[in-house]
Amino acid sequence: MHPILARGRLVLYLAAWVPLLALLAYLSRAGGAGWAATAEALAPACLVFSFVCLSPWYICRVQPLHLAEVTRLTATWAPSALTAGGLLSGTAWAAARLMGLPAPNVGLLAGMGALLYMLSAGLHYAVIAAEASRAAEQRAAEARSLARDAELQALRMQINPHFLFNSLHSIAALTTQDGARAREMCVRLSEFLRSSLSLGTRDSVPLREELALARSYLVVEQVRFGARLKVIEEIDAGCEDCAFPVLLLQPLVENAIKHGVAGLVEGGEIKLAVKRRDGLVVVTVQNRFDPEAPPPNRLGMGLAHVRRRLDVRYGGQARCAAGGRDGVYRVDLEFPCEG
Repeated sequence: MHPILARGRLVLYLAAWVPLLALLAYLSRAGGAGWAATAEALAPACLVFSFVCLSPWYICRVQPLHLAEVTRLTATWAPSALTAGGLLSGTAWAAARLMGLPAPNVGLLAGMGALLYMLSAGLHYAVIAAEASRAAEQRAAEARSLARDAELQALRMQINPHFLFNSLHSIAALTTQDGARAREMCVRLSEFLRSSLSLGTRDSVPLREELALARSYLVVEQVRFGARLKVIEEIDAGCEDCAFPVLLLQPLVENAIKHGVAGLVEGGEIKLAVKRRDGLVVVTVQNRFDPEAPPPNRLGMGLAHVRRRLDVRYGGQARCAAGGRDGVYRVDLEFPCEG
């Protein structure tokens, strides 16, 4: 169906023919006939011709515009335009005879009809091209969205085994030292995995749920480190409803344990802070570390994943800054608050 007919725009389309009717009546007056009389004779012809000018839509759909096929296009549109012009002039002449009005200038009217029909064909080609462009942009946007989702899923799948392997290694170490604590850590780990898996199908969660998951992970590690691990939280309540990429905090807390607390004989503390700054949410993970210890080889992998996920999700609106100074390593995540 023609888009004008399908979308209820027929009245507006017919209204657009009123000034065209006036122009045709003015140009095709013949034999001293008045403008009004010529317009009266042309009105039925213009009504019929307005629907004739919708027919190029169907021709344009089956015969796309290619400049390399000028001969074929000419063979299609030239007879169609001449036929449409003849139909307009013939209909106007017949209407004038039936109504007893002076006949308009048939030759001029036929030429104007052919020109209007070709103009209609050009407009239809333009509309089809615009629709094709919009469809291509939509397909490209969908492809970008699918690629983004696939990349986020791949990044998450790379992080989850990394954490699980580290946890199993910790449990294995505890079994030779304290079987009861190893069993407790297994129980805590199963609770954490159950919580994390329940969020696995979601791209983002409220920040309070991500923080609860981080606390669950820290409870697992608390079994291993005991009093050596201390956790300090400074959470602004107004930030907890903001959407946060699921499991994004996990590698940061894990790095703070593995490359910070675990390397200190006396242990250390991890600080989790969430603040609002300049319209952004700032999540900070801070921990002490041994500045004389050799730099870890894989610390940058978790941060690289975090940075990439922020970039995929928020583009240039988010930032991840990390660095160590005076025995304190700090990671700041900045991102817009989305409900």
